[in-house]
Amino acid sequence: MPQFTNNKGPFEQVKDGFEKTSDHTSEYDPQDIEKNKVVCGLCYLGVLFFLPLIVCPDSKFGRFHANQALILLIFSVIISLTEFVWIVGGIFHGVLGLICAVFVIVGLVNAIQGKAKDLPVIGSIKLIK
Repeated sequence: MPQFTNNKGPFEQVKDGFEKTSDHTSEYDPQDIEKNKVVCGLCYLGVLFFLPLIVCPDSKFGRFHANQALILLIFSVIISLTEFVWIVGGIFHGVLGLICAVFVIVGLVNAIQGKAKDLPVIGSIKLIK
């Protein structure tokens, strides 16, 4: 039987991983958040990561979510490349694709709710400052 730290199962550990991501919401102007949260939510839909950079170029909240969405897009492209690895690639592609879909939903929900929380694992990478 697998052993889990703190007597928690795998689902509880994943939930803890999502809850322990850094929350940067307090670093942003509440008016900026309220004004741009819908645009920031849309940036998680595929190649629309650049949308906040065009619609609200002075928004720090927009830059945060544009960065998160760009990292997620790069992650999804890398996942697509795993499909070409024989046999094992199909399994990795399916599992990582599901994780990517969950990250898209988490990012979109965070943006729409006006939160600036890092995505688990990949959220600490900064390409857009």
